[in-house]
Amino acid sequence: MAAITVQQAQVTGTALNLVAASGGGDTIATQDATTYLVVRNSDASSKTVTVVRPGNDEFGLAVPDIAVAVAAGATTVIGPIPAPFRNPSNSLVDVTYSAVTSVTVAAFRAG
Repeated sequence: MAAITVQQAQVTGTALNLVAASGGGDTIATQDATTYLVVRNSDASSKTVTVVRPGNDEFGLAVPDIAVAVAAGATTVIGPIPAPFRNPSNSLVDVTYSAVTSVTVAAFRAG
């Protein structure tokens, strides 16, 4: 997994630096619930982006992930990403993709 650098949004405007999505998934270092993921799908087919929620509930069942369909040619913002999505072992949020062809991503912090 590759680390996506979280960019700080500014009131005067922020030009986000989008990078290629990694085939093995990506990670985002979040500090609080003001972090968002931007996904641009320039491909001709829809892609599914999954924000992984680690762990199990009190009954031992897997807690559901968030899966977001990003349409062909669309740019989608996912978030804010709350603290329960951080992996307790490293405090990173894991993101996976159904495919990465022509998919670019950026993470930003608002506030």
